Amino acid sequence: MSKGLVIKSTGSWYQVLDGNGVVHSCRVRGKVRTHGIRTTNPIAVGDQVSIESDSTGEMVITDIDDRKNYVIRKSVNLSKEAQIVAANIDIALLVVTLKQPDTSTGFIDRFIATAEAYHIETILVLHKCDIYSDEEMETVDELIDLYESIGYRTVKVSSVTGQGLDELRELIKGKVSMLGGHSGTGKSTLINKLVPGMELRTGEISSYHQKGMHTTTFAEMFRLPEGGFIIDTPGIKGFGLVDIPKEEVHHHFVEFFRLLPDCKFHNCLHINEPGCAVIRGLEEGTVAPSRYRSYLSICEDDGGIYR
Repeated sequence: MSKGLVIKSTGSWYQVLDGNGVVHSCRVRGKVRTHGIRTTNPIAVGDQVSIESDSTGEMVITDIDDRKNYVIRKSVNLSKEAQIVAANIDIALLVVTLKQPDTSTGFIDRFIATAEAYHIETILVLHKCDIYSDEEMETVDELIDLYESIGYRTVKVSSVTGQGLDELRELIKGKVSMLGGHSGTGKSTLINKLVPGMELRTGEISSYHQKGMHTTTFAEMFRLPEGGFIIDTPGIKGFGLVDIPKEEVHHHFVEFFRLLPDCKFHNCLHINEPGCAVIRGLEEGTVAPSRYRSYLSICEDDGGIYR
């Protein structure tokens, strides 16, 4: 028996990289323990696993090491189950575009809150900076000012001109990073730039919906030349806060959580309570209206993301 890292999941088969740099195609033996998490997939990219050869010579996964964290999205079926997108992540890179397609602040905030809930650092990658007008670049700078004021790192990137790529390489060096974002934001293009020799298929933007055409079907992990790994994930549409009680959502809006001691009530939900420091900050202009709208949207979500 040996240890390995799951670098690709295709449903029933898993690609596992062992300590000698050899990649094995493995199946799962019977039922592996899932640490009490109800999900559609027992094993995810980024998992550390135990593997061995069975009586037929086929490689099988026999156990999963404890995860330090994981990121979930809601299952596409109608069940209450969720899918683990990736595990054991150091950094979540959210690829944001102003157009082709547009990334809403609501999506950004939901992604960040999810990463916060699972103790994963988020870096915002403002991509396609070569296609924006001067006015659009002002909007990009406003987004950067907003999220950096809260405490998040941002980097302006263009895969066409090379802007920001060296800075991004330095930020993710030696780390396990997960790329997230809508389809069409250029995640596969970025990986092609960050990992020499990669030729991941990239998709065109649908002119009708201005959304990306899905090119990644399963999550996959790639080794970075500077050390570390980067995980490509399918375009996340139903990315949600799974298993987080409504009364804890504000814990993951970090600037709201900092204000909690100034609220009149220690269990303030920042919705309509008297003496709320967050509402006062909203009125005084120190809390961003877009962040507060995102917070209310998550709290009001009735899509089954709380259990």
